[in-house]
Amino acid sequence: MMPIDAPGHAGGDHGAIARRPPTTSRGSTDLPGTTHHRVTSSLRWPLPPAVPMRLRSLRFPVIATVACAWVTSLLLAAGADELPAAALTAGTFTTIESGPGSYMVPVAMLTTAQTAVFAEGHHQFNEPWVVAPDPSGVWGLGPTFNEDRCSQCHERNGRARAPRERELAVRGMLVRLSVPGQTAEGGPRPHPAYGDQLQNRGIAGAVPPEGQAIFGYGEREVRFADGETIRLRVPRITFLQLAFGPLGDATMTSPRIAPTMVGLGLLEAVPDATLLDIARQQAVHGISGRPNIVWDVERHTTAIGRFGWKANQPSLRQQTAAAFHGDIGATTFLFPDENCPPAQKACRELPAAIQCSGLGACKGDAFVPEVIPSRLDNITFYVRALAVPARRDVDDPRVRRGEQLFVQARCAVCHVPVVDTGPVPGLSATGITIRPYTDLLLHDMGEALADHRPDFIADGREWRTPPLWGIGLLRTVNGHTDLLHDGRARNVVEAILWHGGEAEAAREIFRAMRTEEREALVRFVESL
Repeated sequence: MMPIDAPGHAGGDHGAIARRPPTTSRGSTDLPGTTHHRVTSSLRWPLPPAVPMRLRSLRFPVIATVACAWVTSLLLAAGADELPAAALTAGTFTTIESGPGSYMVPVAMLTTAQTAVFAEGHHQFNEPWVVAPDPSGVWGLGPTFNEDRCSQCHERNGRARAPRERELAVRGMLVRLSVPGQTAEGGPRPHPAYGDQLQNRGIAGAVPPEGQAIFGYGEREVRFADGETIRLRVPRITFLQLAFGPLGDATMTSPRIAPTMVGLGLLEAVPDATLLDIARQQAVHGISGRPNIVWDVERHTTAIGRFGWKANQPSLRQQTAAAFHGDIGATTFLFPDENCPPAQKACRELPAAIQCSGLGACKGDAFVPEVIPSRLDNITFYVRALAVPARRDVDDPRVRRGEQLFVQARCAVCHVPVVDTGPVPGLSATGITIRPYTDLLLHDMGEALADHRPDFIADGREWRTPPLWGIGLLRTVNGHTDLLHDGRARNVVEAILWHGGEAEAAREIFRAMRTEEREALVRFVESL
């Protein structure tokens, strides 16, 4: 698995040769091919003459996917400035784009140099990883993995859909694993044979896939106070083709869906003190929100977690590196060890870059990761600089009434409407008033949503409050409305009805509303 960070050759100054078998694998799952997606926006090609000269220096495939959205962000900046305050979700990070490319628009403030980094990050986010000497992508895939590029989980930077009945967990759905106990850093203890994530694909002829997870659903009926009923789907997971024996009764499993990526740079910039203050204010209302305290790999210390369904990652850089490691099987300086649990002999014996054996990515005695630092930096910046779609229909009377009901039902206690950021890393922005509808804190969501899998200090019933901004464009961007950590909720109503624990009171207020009131509240959420 070569760390040559250029497709199709062993270029650069690494002086290494190919070490992976010249074959690729999609495990036992036959997945459709993936294509790069062009941004869809209100602008048409060809671009107007006002396109800045700096875009001409970008590689053509990047222009095809980024330039239209970037120019849109500039040409519509004046329109964003004229938005009513209620629609301005993210200050200067707001875009009024509302088409299929709504989650792919860069912020309008980028400099010439930042525009080039954003464009390169976008290209690398969509670039496939392969097994050397395959010339079609970046060498370094595997030995085991879930997908071969970032965009297979985050299509158009959006949310993956849940598997349907009897479908395998692929394309943005994965299953976390752990056994009782903690690591030295306080995180979940990986399964000794399968690690902390089930890998459904492996290098053909060399390393077997770990296994497959297939989804099925039961039903649970809920009745509203006015007599209307609704059937919720209850996910069930069956594990098949496990290569290293049964998981064992003590194994904890947790299905996770890939979330939408807009506004992450702004959430990273919310000060720790703000989150702690929100937690103190919530305690007055009888809500026990608390931050997850996780391990910061680069700083070698604990930190407040912000990203992931249980807020188990402290920064976008670490979140990105962890995804490379767990989902693609590519090493970084943050996670330099190959993802090969002790029981996986073929995986562990395959020549690895870290071994510096002459077949891996070594320069002298120095370890060179498969994801070189510039690639990690570019993709982290790309994710950090994505704009947030503006709210829509803010003057609609039903939307305004729904907002009132949202507050009355106490939804806004956890889905905090407004916070201010500190400095946004890597961008000349600070003190931005944003409307993400999250507190980034952990909350007890009840037994029905519990996965019984602790993650640092998050217990098996706790989940981070997900941001709601951009949620109303999910169908437009990704063609579905699957919500919650495992996608079980097929719409906003179902997501609310799954709330329990300290959110049970809010759920019951919603359940007691008249039909027109429930519709108004949903209409408000879908305007975000």
